[in-house]
Amino acid sequence: MLSGSDTGIGHALAKHLDSLGFVVFAGVLDRDGPGAEELRRCCSQRLCVLQLDVTSTTQLQEAFLTVSEKLKNAGLWGVVNNAGILGFPADGELLPMSTYRHCMEVNFFGAVQVSKTFLPLLRKSQGRLVNMSSMAGGIPLPRYAAYGASKAALSMFSGVMRQELSKWGIKVMAIHPSGFRTGIEGTAEQWDQQEKELMENLPADTRQAYGEEYLLGLRNYLLHLPSLCAPDLSPVLGSVLHALLARSPQGLYTPGRGAYIPLCIFCCFPLWFYDFF
Repeated sequence: MLSGSDTGIGHALAKHLDSLGFVVFAGVLDRDGPGAEELRRCCSQRLCVLQLDVTSTTQLQEAFLTVSEKLKNAGLWGVVNNAGILGFPADGELLPMSTYRHCMEVNFFGAVQVSKTFLPLLRKSQGRLVNMSSMAGGIPLPRYAAYGASKAALSMFSGVMRQELSKWGIKVMAIHPSGFRTGIEGTAEQWDQQEKELMENLPADTRQAYGEEYLLGLRNYLLHLPSLCAPDLSPVLGSVLHALLARSPQGLYTPGRGAYIPLCIFCCFPLWFYDFF
């Protein structure tokens, strides 16, 4: 069972698992959207597209019933919580509270709700729970206060569940990818709307403190963000596959070039050195 299969990592993972012979339940935000249509067109009959907004209790229950019916008495081997949103990357003081709430609602509460819904099926098979966190969920990164906080909550949830669910043989893993080009950056229209909300809610003294030039530079940073990200998703797909299939999976995966380096510096060096780095 995989959430967030419309685009990016989830879309590529659904295709990859299907090509390897898995029975894939691909949850999508829009069952009639181009991502869902492509999955139906390109994948085998084994793949089942599910309408799944992870913030909707009704859609989660419907997805659970569909999966249970198709599995009959068999258990579910794996749940991959991949659905997520980035939010407008800007300084934490500048971000409106709606961005913080939305990131937490999708990235954290959505993943928790998916996990709680499908855990009875994982318990039957002593299966795997894989949570797609982020490098920003393990170390503080400027301009990712809302996104990073939601992913840090997901990482902590993963660690606690790894301890608590081990008594049933369920293994829980967190994935902390570095920067990959996944489509989470959103569309220009979405950014325009979020940028408008950000600018309209800025107090005059805050706007003056940061300066118009800096605020305009946020859009330039956003436009260049995809160029800073790796286009090849295979390291992430490999990590998820290892988490699903390995006899002794790692509790934490850090796919991507240099993803572990900032984490090591953060954990092993004084904070002032990490902040300088």
